[in-house]
Amino acid sequence: MFRSLFYAAAFYLVTLVMMITCSWLLVAPRRWAMAGLRIHGQICTWLLKVICGTRLEVRGRHHLPKGAFLAVSKHQSTWDTFALIPLFDDPAVVLKAELKWIPLYGWFCQKFEHILVERARAALSLKKMVADARLRAAAGRQILIFPEGTRRAPGAAPDYKPGYLALYEGLNLPCVPVALNSGLFWPRRQLMRYPGTIVVEFLEPLQPGIKRAEFRRAVESRIEAACSRLLNEALSSDTPPPPPADNPAEAQK
Repeated sequence: MFRSLFYAAAFYLVTLVMMITCSWLLVAPRRWAMAGLRIHGQICTWLLKVICGTRLEVRGRHHLPKGAFLAVSKHQSTWDTFALIPLFDDPAVVLKAELKWIPLYGWFCQKFEHILVERARAALSLKKMVADARLRAAAGRQILIFPEGTRRAPGAAPDYKPGYLALYEGLNLPCVPVALNSGLFWPRRQLMRYPGTIVVEFLEPLQPGIKRAEFRRAVESRIEAACSRLLNEALSSDTPPPPPADNPAEAQK
């Protein structure tokens, strides 16, 4: 608990200090601001290792195409929102539009030219999301989306929304499914951080042009199967984290 409290204090202090001291990046070139975002992610990932003993392992880097592509990632933890950033060259993340109203943080989200989606206006939002994503992809950026829209506990039943399907069809780019087990070590709605190894696994990309139903089955089955494998791998290790409190029965399957 002490290590978790210490890390939480360090995380928010680093985030606040960087947002204030780097506020000048709001008027600098976007790539400079993105470099600051990458550094923030690297510092917070390093602090998690030093303070809590939580390491990062990345698998499947060879599956990442050069230039623009669509990345469809599982979302289990707040960790995903900052630690995945340095793993891509120049990501544009699909986020809810309400975040833009948060002072400094929201301003930076717009500076990074992330893709902000108003979820209350579903049809119009999808069209705008695809249009914005095309602009980002045309600049060679990677489009990162968490298709479930919110954090899901490891082992929980999946709840994929159709936004990633619209992006796949609208972008005509390779799609890289992303599996992870971050929710075991940085559980949602909890302060505790557990030692061990967070694994991010980039799976084999799916090429453009696959029919919607087939693509959906392929993406969701691959991500869920890989996440289940990573879950079982972590829980059967010599020093396993606690099973997910949200879904203890699911975690034991």
